[in-house]
Amino acid sequence: MLQRLVRLIIKELQALLGSTQGRVMLILPVLLQTLLFPFAATMEVKNSTLLVFNQDGGVASHEIIQRLSRTPSFTTVILARSQAEMAAAIVNQRALLALNFGPTFSRDLEARQPAALQVVMDGRRSNSAQIAASYVGEVVDGYLRDCYGHGAAGLVVRNLYNPNLEFKWHVLPSLVAIITTIGCLMVTAMSVAREREEGTFEQLLVSPLTPAYVMAGKAVPGMLVAMGQGGFIALVARWAYGVPFTGSVLLLLLSMMCYGLALAGVGLFISSLCSTQQQAFLGVFAFTSPAVILSGYVAPIENMPLLFQWITQVNPLSYFVPILKGLFLKSDSWQDIWPRLWPMLAIAAFNLTLALGMFRRQTD
Repeated sequence: MLQRLVRLIIKELQALLGSTQGRVMLILPVLLQTLLFPFAATMEVKNSTLLVFNQDGGVASHEIIQRLSRTPSFTTVILARSQAEMAAAIVNQRALLALNFGPTFSRDLEARQPAALQVVMDGRRSNSAQIAASYVGEVVDGYLRDCYGHGAAGLVVRNLYNPNLEFKWHVLPSLVAIITTIGCLMVTAMSVAREREEGTFEQLLVSPLTPAYVMAGKAVPGMLVAMGQGGFIALVARWAYGVPFTGSVLLLLLSMMCYGLALAGVGLFISSLCSTQQQAFLGVFAFTSPAVILSGYVAPIENMPLLFQWITQVNPLSYFVPILKGLFLKSDSWQDIWPRLWPMLAIAAFNLTLALGMFRRQTD
């Protein structure tokens, strides 16, 4: 029986890799997303336009403007002559931020009194504007420390595990999970649907293999694809993009295998519901988009409504992303990742059991 299972796995891999379309589906998305995501999917704010309405004209305001213009965040600085011109620039999206220096800004600083500096942000681009405003605050604090010995606040910030806030260190470990999700689900979800379209599903039903072995033969290729794609992106992240890997390679492979098993359960459940590959593809898309959004990659899970926080408990991606970041950046050990590994195994057991039950109903 084991030999027949191995032959079924080989058959699935040949069906997947034997066609140009299958090879392109597995290789091209990985290459494109690995090349594009670290640069396109970034929260950093660079090359933005800053508008300044300087009513002060003193040394302090000029120095702060010069420092801002030398940062990579603001490569273009526009000077406004009135508040109306400043407002128009924000309305027309000519500038991301506008600074309004009060008439006595420099004199108030010299007198050690509170100085008025207004920051106007474009709320339509709220996230980028808030990040840019924090850059302005850092520059102003730096000027105050250099000239007056203190900043606007006595707060010293240290960023553990990512001291320079390199956004690639956040994107690439998460990208291992996202691309693995797409590849594994596509392989497993379309496998049974492909058998139905090609008219070979009935041959599987009359073969000596039991439904459980057939499901295993469909699940293992997806797990192998997940581990292959995930391992490739992890190598690229470490050696091409310089993301540090401080954990154990064995724990990384084990985590990928457990996550691939959980995804195989989801994919086979989708496949058991679908009659065509097109339906299976739509099912994969319907699962992947919410899973990525609810994984904590886009926004912290703690910020979500309580209902969505409950939903994340059955989302395998919400466990795998923290595992990857912990292995890459925090030197997580077995004790650290086990609390996230066992929920993935529980999800895999539930989904595989459910898919097996539906598959048996179809064989009766």
